[in-house]
Amino acid sequence: MAGLNLIQQLHKILPENRVLDTNQLSERYSHIWHMDQSLIALGVVLPETTEEVSQILKACHTSGTQIIVHGGLTNLVGGTETNADQLVISLERMNQIEEIDENSRTATVQSGVILESLHTALEEKNLLFPLNFGARGSAQIGGIISSNAGGLRVLKYGMTRKLILGLEAVMADGTIISSTKKIIKDNSGYDLKQLFIGSEGTLGIVTRAVLKLEEAPSSRNAAYLAVDDYQSVVRLLKFFDQGLAGKLSGFELIWCNSYEQMTSTSDAVRPPLPYGYNYYILVESLGSQIEQDQTEFQNLLEQVIEKEMALDAVMAQSPSDVEWFFRIREDVNNLTDSMTHDQHFDISLPVALIGDYIEECYQKLKNIAGIEQVYAFGHVADGNIHFMIGKEHLKDDLRLKINDIIYTGLKEIGGSVSAEHGIGLHKKDYLNISRSESEIALMKTLKASLDPKGILNPGRILA
Repeated sequence: MAGLNLIQQLHKILPENRVLDTNQLSERYSHIWHMDQSLIALGVVLPETTEEVSQILKACHTSGTQIIVHGGLTNLVGGTETNADQLVISLERMNQIEEIDENSRTATVQSGVILESLHTALEEKNLLFPLNFGARGSAQIGGIISSNAGGLRVLKYGMTRKLILGLEAVMADGTIISSTKKIIKDNSGYDLKQLFIGSEGTLGIVTRAVLKLEEAPSSRNAAYLAVDDYQSVVRLLKFFDQGLAGKLSGFELIWCNSYEQMTSTSDAVRPPLPYGYNYYILVESLGSQIEQDQTEFQNLLEQVIEKEMALDAVMAQSPSDVEWFFRIREDVNNLTDSMTHDQHFDISLPVALIGDYIEECYQKLKNIAGIEQVYAFGHVADGNIHFMIGKEHLKDDLRLKINDIIYTGLKEIGGSVSAEHGIGLHKKDYLNISRSESEIALMKTLKASLDPKGILNPGRILA
């Protein structure tokens, strides 16, 4: 009855077509990988303004109704999963790019703007929002901010946190916190926007943001290199970072079996280098002098081969080659399509320790009954490695065995169970590997203070 009364209240806030009750959810879902599974929820509301979000939250706060926030539904840690008593707030209609200020190099956008749509709009202005990853065609800015997403260019531009100048968010009781300034330096007290960046919607719902832009680069070069030992990977990272003098924008590492699977599904992802090496490295540089940058990049590759720092290398000869090189790395469906069931990881650890740690995980995982495939790749320059593990079934005992192998050794080496995907529902039991007791206690204090009824994305992050 309480749920029915809330839906009736919400009809007074929003037009009828923007309040969906439980009988209208058959075509809704909780994740883009599970579009065949209808959403289970109390209902879905589709606000178009921050003020509407505020009114919705006031009503939910009064009734004590739990809220799950939906954006692009690309979250990989259960952040968008729901139950029948929870109301979904979808920000898909808050999709306006409100302003692109070319002089201040900022974009003011609503939370529902899709990342790729923003990229397209900025191309016309010769500007760049540097955040980039495979899910850019569906991921929304609000979800990106709430999870502090990373991606392929963290090495040069940093995580999402570094790209946010201003923010507007709605707290659990409907209070609107708005500081949408375009300035880079503001040292006037607490930086409140940081409370909402990376907090996975548990402290407030992000509705608008001012994003920091860059002048778009006019040159882009890329190459694949092959080596057989991890020490060579670290050596090449240092070599390119020094040689490119600030232009190194990507340094991706792919383990040999991952590379073979990624490049064996179609001509669109044909292998740039032959199989048989232990590691494949994708290097990218961005600059402003097309011919000069290309010559510089090529000279560095020649030095690498002359000094025997790599066993093989190939440079992209055209923009289409660059797209081909990155398509291999970005299209993880080439890995998951071969799996019966899949389990994903995005661990973070010191760069120097990656080689041994991942090799140990590979060996342990191969000895577990029920595991069919093990693939590793990632943003090695910032210490972020992804595992994708194919398995025969979804039973908890196998899932927990895999988790223990991937996570157990991270605490003693100062690693993290999440580099960029967040904690959500699926990793909260492992939060103590990455955070101390006092840190977790402070997180709980913040949650209790800002959301005393526990209605915002309940159960995420904290057990």
